[in-house]
Amino acid sequence: MTILITGGTGLVGSRLLRRFVEARVNCRALVRPGKEVLAGAAPVEGDLLVSDSLKQAVEGVSAIVHLAAVFRTQNEDDIWRANLDGTKNLIAAAKTHVQQARFVMASTGLVYDADASHPGLEDDATNPKLAYPASKIAAENELRNSGLNWSILRLGFVYGDGDGHLAAAPNLAARFKWHPARTFSLVHQRDVAGAVEFALTGAMDGHIVNVCDDAPTTLYEMARLIGSPIEPSAEPLTDPWMGRIDGSRLRSLGFQPTVPTVYQAMQQGIL
Repeated sequence: MTILITGGTGLVGSRLLRRFVEARVNCRALVRPGKEVLAGAAPVEGDLLVSDSLKQAVEGVSAIVHLAAVFRTQNEDDIWRANLDGTKNLIAAAKTHVQQARFVMASTGLVYDADASHPGLEDDATNPKLAYPASKIAAENELRNSGLNWSILRLGFVYGDGDGHLAAAPNLAARFKWHPARTFSLVHQRDVAGAVEFALTGAMDGHIVNVCDDAPTTLYEMARLIGSPIEPSAEPLTDPWMGRIDGSRLRSLGFQPTVPTVYQAMQQGIL
């Protein structure tokens, strides 16, 4: 089995690639010219926005794990180009050269409506207002209608293994003026990798699945865990389900997180 990974230098992809290399999985990483990837993975130069550059990347692979995405920018055009147009190009390359390959795409739990009445469920209608989740929904729809063998992982708030994401929680709260009681479904990097591995077995074929741990956590708690406390508030929390996703579908398929709470991650020293 040869697996192509996009986004192999990113927050999630670099850690997934390391685990696959350590497990001696035959990995191919799509990289832009001049970029380097972890030793043990086979780099293939290409760009998701340049269709002709993707042929060599996809030829001969048995699976594609599409993790590349843009979200840390105020430029909405860049977000749409990377997340939608890039995905379209990768789908087209797969359809042309490796139509039987399994295509696993990472999406986000932020696609669910902020004013929902419950934690996000995979079958809920989605109409996100922000460019990042809106572009991911559009990309999801392209994959679902592609005729390929697909699965889509809607990830919770990813953290762990020193990725620095949890440490950003206080700044995120200040930037977006989020209430300290705002609660997010989390998922550790190890369980993101585990979910991808599970998807590659075929257990998720044709499914959209939420990927999260067992203990949604407030921004207030996150900040305290990393030693950067934020002020509490007695003001009422509006839109209390924003950031919360329901992980029961994935568990019904047979997957259980190995890091069920952020507190366990802290105890194990894997924040």
